[in-house]
Amino acid sequence: MAFTSGSFHRYDEDRSVVLFSMIHGHTEVPCAISSDAMDFLDGAKRTSPAQREQQFMRLRASIETRAERKFENAEMEGKPAGIILRSIDFR
Repeated sequence: MAFTSGSFHRYDEDRSVVLFSMIHGHTEVPCAISSDAMDFLDGAKRTSPAQREQQFMRLRASIETRAERKFENAEMEGKPAGIILRSIDFR
């Protein structure tokens, strides 16, 4: 079953993560990526909250590839279970 793009939800400034989803079959899988991870991927330092959605969209292919790998390896976290990407996931 394919793991495909879902939706960009929002930047959660309190948690410093971008919330998004991926789709597996007919199931939406909640996902998050830390702002540190996106800055690491982008070679940036402290991107402003207003620019997080644009940054996510620019990096989306790399982010989703890593999310898919974590999903395939059953590296789900939290309740409800989802994918959480951190800068260490891109090193």
